[in-house]
Amino acid sequence: MEFYELLEKIVLDHHTHAKWLNTLSFMENAGARKISACEHPTKVNLIQLKHACEEHRHAYYLKKQIAKIDSEPCKTYENEELLAPIATRQYLHSLDIKACKYLYNNFNLTKDELKYAAYLFVTYAIEVRADELYPVYQEILTKTSSKIMVKSIILEEEGHLEEMINQLDEFSENWKSHAENILKIEHELHDQWIDAIIEEVGKLNYA
Repeated sequence: MEFYELLEKIVLDHHTHAKWLNTLSFMENAGARKISACEHPTKVNLIQLKHACEEHRHAYYLKKQIAKIDSEPCKTYENEELLAPIATRQYLHSLDIKACKYLYNNFNLTKDELKYAAYLFVTYAIEVRADELYPVYQEILTKTSSKIMVKSIILEEEGHLEEMINQLDEFSENWKSHAENILKIEHELHDQWIDAIIEEVGKLNYA
């Protein structure tokens, strides 16, 4: 099952769609929390604060959208209210760990510098993914005349990606080759996450 076909199937069922929105909300919230966790005690720039704020807002926006399609919206991020909860929880966490290990082995960084580098490269990888995921999702939402919209998130994620590129340019002139390796790590973890969702959605009965 391809990603487009998967999303089509998810959007068809309101309860599954609600869990998908909640899963995306969880991911946005987890990303915001990781951005905040990477902050230096004193040297926090405006962009980093902006990203954490906007990712938290995306989490809130996505969760709020659930009420439009499900009379019993997901109230928490408990396992029963997420799609493929184990893989969902592991995705960003594993990316963070593997990226930190890669950066530690390839840059001579202090602890605080490593945390900032991880923020740059992990956020970049996630923004690249968001730039692929949300437009496909919006296309299906539009095609099915869904009440759900993610156009505002798409615009902000595009801005985030541009901002991450600007920060990476300042971090290292050779950042692109390292980013490619981080993207490979993210790609593998993303595929594992999607495979887990496909397996779960495949077990559902659709009328």
